[in-house]
Amino acid sequence: MSETGLKELLQAGVHFGHQTRRWNPRMRRYIHGERDGIHIIDLLQTEPLLERAREFSIEVAGKGGSILFVGTKKQARDSVKSWAERSGMPYVNQRWLGGLLTNFQTMSDRIDRLHELTQLKQDGRLELLPTKERMGMESELEKLEYNLGGVRDMKRLPQAVVIIDLKTEAIAVAEASRLGIPIIGLVDSNVDPIPVTYPIPGNDDSMRSCELVISTIGQAAENAATTYREAEAKRRAEEEERRRREDEERQRREAEERARKEAEEAAAAAAKAQQQAEAPAQEQAPPQAQPQRPQTPQHPQAVPETTQEGN
Repeated sequence: MSETGLKELLQAGVHFGHQTRRWNPRMRRYIHGERDGIHIIDLLQTEPLLERAREFSIEVAGKGGSILFVGTKKQARDSVKSWAERSGMPYVNQRWLGGLLTNFQTMSDRIDRLHELTQLKQDGRLELLPTKERMGMESELEKLEYNLGGVRDMKRLPQAVVIIDLKTEAIAVAEASRLGIPIIGLVDSNVDPIPVTYPIPGNDDSMRSCELVISTIGQAAENAATTYREAEAKRRAEEEERRRREDEERQRREAEERARKEAEEAAAAAAKAQQQAEAPAQEQAPPQAQPQRPQTPQHPQAVPETTQEGN
């Protein structure tokens, strides 16, 4: 069942499009008709498409992925910041810095610089610098905070981008499309929905309409991300417990092995000491007389009798 129904969409004014003379022909399939020179968006299509986008955001956040919320127009600025922070997702609500996605390596260096300056300020080391140098760093920190404050914790490219008003955020749409990052976009009657992976036909000029769409996506991302983080925390705790048990078992085996070796060495040393103690005693003992063998009497050989012959 959809989290946001037709009644909520109607009350938020999501169905109001732009003037008929300012429309984009590619939005024809999402337009129900016109009234007083204004296109009326077909909410019967908006409702399932919003639910489809919501389910996709749940899938991304439920796997630990990040969703970048983008909305720099005043109607969406506050909602983007509020729901992105609640769900722990990066966001851009002041100014899109060109190359934020396509040149992310360079942007990562600027984000690291932002963390460095923030740490200097928090530690009080910034106040110890000479006035001119301190003022320069404070100005740099303010500029970086304005442009990159919402993405200061974005360590890698996002797995999805939520964009409010495709015309205002044309550069963000182009960069995400170039990198093949799925786009969830609120598409009004005057924009081209083709680059958007998950289009949500609706009014992007009404604060209530933007708030409804952003809150629907943000709430889904928040719930899924919270579930994932809790599961990850539990998994890490179990992993640490398993490693602790393995370490204890390894230490026990090593202790037993050391005790066995020490016992063997002690036994060998005792045997050697006993052998060395017995050796001098054997050397000082008098030699034992050898028993004499009985002498066999010598019998003279018989002399043969010769017959004396008379001479």
